[in-house]
Order: sequence, then C-alpha cells, then structure tokens
Amino acid sequence: MKAIVYTEYGSPDVLQLKEVAKPTPKDNELLLRIFATTVTAVDSTFRKGDSPSGRFYTGLKSQKKTILGTTLAGEIEAVGKDVTLFKKGDQVFGATADMGTHAEYICLPEDGALAIKPASMTYEEAVATNGVLTALPFLRDNGHIQSGYKVLINGASGGVGIYAVQLAKQIGAEVTGVCSTEKIEFVKSLGADKVIDYKKEDFTTSGEIYDIIFDVAGKSSFTRCKHALKENGIYLSTVLSPRIVLDMLWTSMLGHKKAKIAFAGLRPADEKVKDLRFLTELVDASKLKSIIDRCYPLDQIAEAHHYVDTGRSKGSVVITVVQ
Repeated sequence: MKAIVYTEYGSPDVLQLKEVAKPTPKDNELLLRIFATTVTAVDSTFRKGDSPSGRFYTGLKSQKKTILGTTLAGEIEAVGKDVTLFKKGDQVFGATADMGTHAEYICLPEDGALAIKPASMTYEEAVATNGVLTALPFLRDNGHIQSGYKVLINGASGGVGIYAVQLAKQIGAEVTGVCSTEKIEFVKSLGADKVIDYKKEDFTTSGEIYDIIFDVAGKSSFTRCKHALKENGIYLSTVLSPRIVLDMLWTSMLGHKKAKIAFAGLRPADEKVKDLRFLTELVDASKLKSIIDRCYPLDQIAEAHHYVDTGRSKGSVVITVVQ
C-alpha cells in the first residue's frame, strides 16, 4: 500500500510517498481502507520535532512511528473473527492516538474511536469535523460551559476553533472569536457574536471579561489573560508547555481563576465514540457545519504541511487518499 513515511524530523520535505506492507487485522481488529484524512497542527509539530513535549510522544532521537496522521474516514474492508460491532462495507470515521492514517490502509481495534459516518456527508466532510473531538471535551469537561456564558475563542478560524465557535453557540454561550483581519467575515459566518482582529486589538486589555478563554492557538498565556477572566473564569489551552503546567498546578491550589490543559487525543476510545455519535446527531440536525479549507491528494501531502505551517488555514486541511 502507499503511505507517507518520515524517518527524520524537519521541513515538509522529509515526507516521502512509499510502498509499505499492507496490514493484516488481528482477531479483534478492523482493516480500514482510508478515503480521507487531515493534516493538523499536531501533525506539523510532530513532523518538525522541535517541541520537547512532542518528542516524548514521537521519539526523542528517532521516530517511534514513521507514519503520521490521527484522523480518518473510510470503509471497512475486512474484520477479524471476533469483531461484532462492525461489518465489512461499513462506512466509518474517527481517530486514533497511535497515528498512521496518512496511508491507504490501517488496522484498528473494533472498540476504537470509530463511528458510522453520517450518510449526508462525504468522506472529506466527515473527516474534516475531527476538531470537534478536541473542542467538545475542552469546553464541556474542562470549561464546564453553560448557556449564557461569555466565551472567547482565541484562534477561532483554525481546525479546532471553527468547531469551538459552533459548539459554544449551540450550547447557548455568547461567543467572541479572535482571528486575523482577513478571516473576520468567515468567523462571523460560523455564528460568533463578536469578532476581534488581533492585529488591531488586544482582547486581554479591552475591558471585557469572560467565563472561558479558550486559547486554541496557544498564542497567549494565563498570566496575560487572567485579568480578562471573571472571578471563577477558566483559561483553557491546547498547547502543552512548562508554563501552562505550572499555571495549572498553581491555580489548582490558589485563587478562583483556573488554568487548564487537557489531552483530548489521549482520552479513552469509548469517550471519543460518544462524542462522534453526538457530532453525528448535530450534523443530521443541521446544527454543525463541516468546514474544509483545502483538499490535497496523498502525493501532495508535503504541500498540505507547508500550507498548515503558514497558519493561514480557515478550517480543516483534508487529504483525499482515494480519488
């Protein structure tokens, strides 16, 4: 099978299209033919190898796994003899924390983070919603979001931010999105009540205060944001750093304002499955839109990485594996 392999850290040029062995499912596994996947900021971080925390996951000196990618939408081609939850021919979408989706095939356990793909969506549209699996647990489980909350999404136009805006609005929050000048109308179209152009205004000094500040982009800090939080407000960050760890530990013991980080991708698979099913309900009820910025074929994945590295994407960057 074809797969995108990298054996050294660096620029997108380290990504190579190669022929590798097609996997064989174990008794409890599914063999999935991947039709679509995504390139995310996490993939870019893992590829570069310049994040110490990322290196602990991918390998300090060399890669533990040589195929990136954590999201997929595709069709079940074969099942192990003990599989009961799915059958051959099922169209599914989901994610894996073990990577390996930038390829034509992958084997996953039947109790992994998989659900039947919404019938109304293409494979590309389904896989593009992967940001929900990060946005939802951050807002719901860590931010304890409620109707009427004032929520600020910093990085509202990215692969996670676009779904954070939509989910927060569905819950009944008043949402402010932060993005660049050229993305203001786009973020408004997602339902944001207010949009701040970070090139012209610093939301931390505007005088507005929020119940939740969700820093999807990892461009700020609890120290900068705490004056923009209400007395029991929560600062959420998706980016692991020594600073956020210290802030989380410190605020867990002192003060009413809290800093939190979560590892949404490492949650138990059954929790992700529940979220995938909830996502499907929202899609079927036309309450959530799949947002695709660009699509690239598998053999142009290096170009997709270059684009993600620019930080200019408005939504998900999708890789079409099967043309």
